[in-house]
Amino acid sequence: MFPPSDAGFGFFGILFPLVFFVIIGVIVFSIGKGILQWSRNNAQPVLTVEARLVSKRTDVSHSHGGGVNDHSVHSSTWYYATFEVESGDRMEFAIQGHEFGLLADGDFGKLTFQGTRYLGFQRERSVEAF
Repeated sequence: MFPPSDAGFGFFGILFPLVFFVIIGVIVFSIGKGILQWSRNNAQPVLTVEARLVSKRTDVSHSHGGGVNDHSVHSSTWYYATFEVESGDRMEFAIQGHEFGLLADGDFGKLTFQGTRYLGFQRERSVEAF
């Protein structure tokens, strides 16, 4: 009875592909950024320097289940440690949870890293020694 019309779909016909390509672009950009940082780290020398642990922090993110009846909550925790070297410069590194629990603010030791990649911390003196 009525002729088909696509007047309502004109806007969405443009918007949907645009949003799709923006999302794909963000994903490709993020992957490229990660590969570039990995490559830069590999080009850096492995350094071991005297350092003091200045602080530790965690970053916790929560996500909820996606289904209508899915009431599950998932969380992820990332661990970070900030070290101060002899020059006074500070560097923050992502570390593993088991190392996070073994470190205390004020610990002195040898920090090993490559670019922004944390490789380890060998404690020589703990804060309890004072």
